[in-house]
Amino acid sequence: MELWINIVGFAAALSMIGGYLPQAIHTIRTRDTDGIALPTFLLLGLGSVLFVVQGIMIDNWPLIITNAITTVSSFIVFCIKMKNDHFSGK
Repeated sequence: MELWINIVGFAAALSMIGGYLPQAIHTIRTRDTDGIALPTFLLLGLGSVLFVVQGIMIDNWPLIITNAITTVSSFIVFCIKMKNDHFSGK
């Protein structure tokens, strides 16, 4: 049973990274954030931060690493979004 739990965990990790990184890479390259809803993205980023905390609390490295990557991706996109929307006068 533990093997299946690990397989599901690693599949979830790859799915999370696969979902966040393309958006972050696209945003970094194009600087286009018009299609990103800030409240939704902030909640997803907060969820990633909380999963990092949970991973630390239960000593689960796949959870920590995966969500650290998604947290950094979210932070980068958030910074670009703030620059585009709030600091450029939109």
